[in-house]
Amino acid sequence: MIKIAPSILSANFANLASDIKIVEEAGADMLHIDVMDGHFVPNITIGAPVVKSLRKVTDMFFDVHLMIENPEKHIKDFVDAGANLITVHIEATKHAHRLIQMIKQAGVKASVALNPATPINVLDYILDDLDMILVMSVNPGFGGQTFIPAIFDKITRLKEYLRDHGKSIPIQVDGGIGLNNIDKVCKCGAEIIVSGTAIFNSDNIKETIRIMKKADGNK
Repeated sequence: MIKIAPSILSANFANLASDIKIVEEAGADMLHIDVMDGHFVPNITIGAPVVKSLRKVTDMFFDVHLMIENPEKHIKDFVDAGANLITVHIEATKHAHRLIQMIKQAGVKASVALNPATPINVLDYILDDLDMILVMSVNPGFGGQTFIPAIFDKITRLKEYLRDHGKSIPIQVDGGIGLNNIDKVCKCGAEIIVSGTAIFNSDNIKETIRIMKKADGNK
């Protein structure tokens, strides 16, 4: 079954605890927490202290997506704050292998994100250490963007690439995914869907998540 990771980027920041409880009770599989620094991406969101505060109100799996420069400097802070998995951008580090090892040695799962224009072969020498791969289907920085159509093919090629390398690493896709395109995204090979606007702006969050979790990649 498809896993759904609501992105709190589209939640009500004045009532985060309440919104998190809603998606938790609606059956979301994990909580996607976007951390932006205003440098790697144009927007600024939250830091480790907010993540630590959120950990006090839920036992959900925290999928922390670091869209920041020098992520090496902040891994310990987010692990201590309660992250279960940390995703770093391959474009944000000169030493991807070292950074992934740092995350795993801290006791949490490690993932890398690929921006829309980043080729798949950057993963060649780090596949053995990854717990997830995040494919960005928008240019990171803001919620509510439109899915980039070329990413359908990228997801398909990544699935084939993993199969050719004998790997079964889950593929997460983030950006512009809603009820209108989730089936196609999953058919291409996505297994974990990040969605913010389509979930938090829907009239019935529970029903939206229910439909999303039933997305059929075999259609």
